[in-house]
Amino acid sequence: MSRISLIVQEGTLKSYFPNTDINRKGEKELIWTGTVTPSPLSATYTLKLHYKYNEGAKVYVIDPTPLTLAKGKNVLPHVYSTPKQRLCLYYPKDNEWDTGMLYVKTLIPWACEWLCHYELWVSTGTWHGGGIHHETEAEKQANKQKELNDEGSNNNKK
Repeated sequence: MSRISLIVQEGTLKSYFPNTDINRKGEKELIWTGTVTPSPLSATYTLKLHYKYNEGAKVYVIDPTPLTLAKGKNVLPHVYSTPKQRLCLYYPKDNEWDTGMLYVKTLIPWACEWLCHYELWVSTGTWHGGGIHHETEAEKQANKQKELNDEGSNNNKK
């Protein structure tokens, strides 16, 4: 795997998304902020892609905030963080993405695909986007609180 330089990533981003903000700090960090409309029937979203050397790339939905949740749900599906709206776009252990790939050919289209699945999820309450489920911090806290509540109700029954 040969890392694509950030100046090439920046130029490619500008060619695909001419009216976006890009901040690059040499070859150490790049932040891209731009709007996408995932499908002709979709809303428009503002994304932030943040790449930092040795930390990888992270993609966030920064507008709208907060994203609407499906009825009866308290966290977003398939994210690393509901409050930060950080999307889970690939499984790192399977090496599905690396720094030798262009953001415009991978992370940004994957974020658009995530948003299409998100819009269906808001309507149906079912996540059809696949992927490997990992417990988010919000889910960990909710599960811990549920365990405490269950223990408390069991103790009250004794």
